[in-house]
Amino acid sequence: MDSFEWNKVFGALLAGAFVVMGINFLSDGIYHHGDPEKPGFEIAGGEAIASTATSSGPVVEPVAALLAAADLAKGEKVGKKCVACHNFNEGGANKVGPGLYGIVDRPIASADGFGYSGALKAYADGKTWTYAELNGFLYKPKAHVKGTSMGFAGIKKTADRAAIIAYLRTLAGSPAPLPASLAPAGTETAPADTEQEG
Repeated sequence: MDSFEWNKVFGALLAGAFVVMGINFLSDGIYHHGDPEKPGFEIAGGEAIASTATSSGPVVEPVAALLAAADLAKGEKVGKKCVACHNFNEGGANKVGPGLYGIVDRPIASADGFGYSGALKAYADGKTWTYAELNGFLYKPKAHVKGTSMGFAGIKKTADRAAIIAYLRTLAGSPAPLPASLAPAGTETAPADTEQEG
């Protein structure tokens, strides 16, 4: 094949490339729409759903109503998922996670000698492990406290969360009071714990 034939081949390829590029520019000019002001689609009624979420995580079904009647043996069994990383005994050493004895109503990120993540320290800011805080954290730790180093996926079943929280409540010299509206007659109570989920 002589150079004239090669020139025709290269010319045809070059012309084809120009045609493709021209069509691309033309179609982009005709069909291109700028980026929307707000990404996504607005769904009617979405505002009411979105407003129930808090800044600290997803909306989680409350457990307060289940605590007084929760099955403690079931809570202890659910707690076995945690023993690889947490100690449940009074005075027990911290493991990969902090000791959980006396956790209910304890200030968040306050176990002696444990190196908490910066995210949990920042989240703590005077908060305590109320029933609502434990419920939200146990549902999905990484959603409740963004950036926490706790790798546990969470406990999705509300009854299981209620059982383990009720069990954790018993792990104290003096168990934290139940919310006033839930405590059986003759037991010590505290002001009602508002279910501020996170």
